[in-house]
Amino acid sequence: MRLILLGPPGAGKGTQAHRLVEKYDIPQLSTGDMLRAAVAAGSEIGLRAKVVMDAGKLVSDEIVNAIVSERLDQPDCRHGFILDGYPRTLVQADAVTSILASKHMNLTCVIEIKVEDDVLVDRISGRYTCANCGAGYHDVNLKPAQEGICDKCGSTEFTRRADDNAETVRARLQAYYKETSPLLGYYYAKGLLKSVDGMADIDTVTAEIEALLESL
Repeated sequence: MRLILLGPPGAGKGTQAHRLVEKYDIPQLSTGDMLRAAVAAGSEIGLRAKVVMDAGKLVSDEIVNAIVSERLDQPDCRHGFILDGYPRTLVQADAVTSILASKHMNLTCVIEIKVEDDVLVDRISGRYTCANCGAGYHDVNLKPAQEGICDKCGSTEFTRRADDNAETVRARLQAYYKETSPLLGYYYAKGLLKSVDGMADIDTVTAEIEALLESL
């Protein structure tokens, strides 16, 4: 089961990826986690990434591609994986295709989670987390059982990301449509794209994704 999840910010990719990890026992691979792991391991590519990151610069596609390729050689990827946050551009998508081909691997499918813009803005701008344990909440969709008290650790301190506001969210959506949405056509042309309705509740979306995967 080799998957890519696509969808705009707030579509629920992270939530669904976590559930797929549990059901299919495959790793969720995020570029951030892979970069940190490569740096911590002190591998050749990790050291190259560290120099760039320490200088406060963006890591190049070349380095990210090499780290992804290295990570896919690990034993836990033998039975599959979920790519999270990568590829983001057509250039990166071509790189993924080449990397997988070199390892004699094929993508199972690319799943697009579709959600309307106004709903995405509401979802993201309403998010906040427990400052102590990091548990996530929402002003409307996921309130603590007792107002002002974290369900998991009992803390009364919460935090909200400064960029989780309507104006910033719309700017992030524009960036997504410009850079990442072209991937939908890319994977559609390859016969790999499948879409699910991300407007439904979380459990319904999960069930739709699982039914889709079982039909392949």
